[in-house]
Amino acid sequence: MSPSICWLCNLFRDGTNGITSRMCLEEVLQWSQSFEKLMATKYGRIIYRSYLKTEYSDENIEFWLACESFKKIASQKKRISVAQKLFQDYIQPQAPREINIDSPTREAIIMNIQKPTPSCFDEAQRIVYLHMERDSYPRFLGSAVYQNLLQGLSARRKEPSVSIKETE
Repeated sequence: MSPSICWLCNLFRDGTNGITSRMCLEEVLQWSQSFEKLMATKYGRIIYRSYLKTEYSDENIEFWLACESFKKIASQKKRISVAQKLFQDYIQPQAPREINIDSPTREAIIMNIQKPTPSCFDEAQRIVYLHMERDSYPRFLGSAVYQNLLQGLSARRKEPSVSIKETE
C-alpha cells in the first residue's frame, strides 16, 4: 500500500477514537448500494473525499460541496463574490482546480456569472456528480480505504462486549 494513504487506513482502522467510532457497519455497507447513498451521509462524504485526495481528484467533490453551500446563500452581494471565486477556482480554463465540464456548460456559466442565481452552477454540478458516480465511485468501492473500513467495522462488531462488574 502506498505510504500516502497509510495514515488514512490507520484512521479508519482505529475504532476507539477515530472517525469509525461514530459509524456503523450497516451505514458503510449501504454506501455500496448507490453513490447517492454514499453522498447522502456525512461520514460517507468525508471518507469519499479523503479517498479522492489519495487519487488527486478531490476537486470534483470540493466543487460539488461548494455548490451545495452556494445554493444556500441568501445575500446577492455574497452570492456574486462566491460565484466569482467558484468560477476562478473550478470553471475558467486553466483554473487551479479545473473541473471537467463541456464547453456549452462553461459558456452558460460565463454568461450568468455577473448576476448569479442559486442554480447557476447546477448543470456543472450535475456533470461533476456523474463523473464521480461513474469513474471514481466504483474504484472507491474496491479501494483499500473502503475495504479496510469494512473489515475494521466487521471485526469490531464481532468482538465480544465487555462489561464491568461491580466489586463487592
